[in-house]
Amino acid sequence: MAASAQAFVQPSASFSSALRMSEEPVVEAEAPAVVEAAEVFEATPEPIQPSMSQALPWMERPAALDGSLVGDVGFDPLGFAKSSEDLMNYREAEIKHARLAMLAAAGWPLSELFDGKIASTFGMNPIVDASDRAPSVLNGGLGKISPVYWLICIGGAAAIDLIGINAKSKPGYTPGNLGFDPLGMYPKDQAGQERMQLAELKNGRLAMIAITAFAVQEFVSGTGVIDETPLFFKPLATTIHEYTNAGYVYH
Repeated sequence: MAASAQAFVQPSASFSSALRMSEEPVVEAEAPAVVEAAEVFEATPEPIQPSMSQALPWMERPAALDGSLVGDVGFDPLGFAKSSEDLMNYREAEIKHARLAMLAAAGWPLSELFDGKIASTFGMNPIVDASDRAPSVLNGGLGKISPVYWLICIGGAAAIDLIGINAKSKPGYTPGNLGFDPLGMYPKDQAGQERMQLAELKNGRLAMIAITAFAVQEFVSGTGVIDETPLFFKPLATTIHEYTNAGYVYH
């Protein structure tokens, strides 16, 4: 009787054990494969830089100009940048000269337009000469500038340079980023920041060419840029009147 009862109970125990085993999940081994596939999908290859310079297609791209900086088109025909450290230093210098040139390209014609009027208002002698040329190394006239002005310029430049030196120690620093954005125009996203940096570089490079052209043009012609090309600096009616008096326009 006991044997028959034991025979009756044993199949029930094995059946419940088999039932518990069938309820356990068997898909755990597939999880690592899914993670690995996701990691492969997220990995993006680095862009391959061209072997030739974009700015000078007949020359090889310098090794230090690896495209990591905004506005890098492989232009270094004299091979100044030997390393990434050199490249960062030259970019820092380029940004400084570009910003100074943009101020000068605007200030040069403005001084020729308004210096005489401001000087006559305050009973002072104008700094521009009789041909409306601004003082420069080629034009002369730098002796008219007060030494106080030069001291202010040197002191201001030194202060800005100290700010730049302190900014370099901060993580994520890019050349020229001094944190100066009073109007909040600097974008928050990386694409917008690179677009703004590129615009500043392009305008700065153009300004460096422009201010050099101003100096050479006035030295060669002996005439201020506002008088030689008034269409860019004076109202249209004033320009037409001057052209008419000069015989360029007949009426």
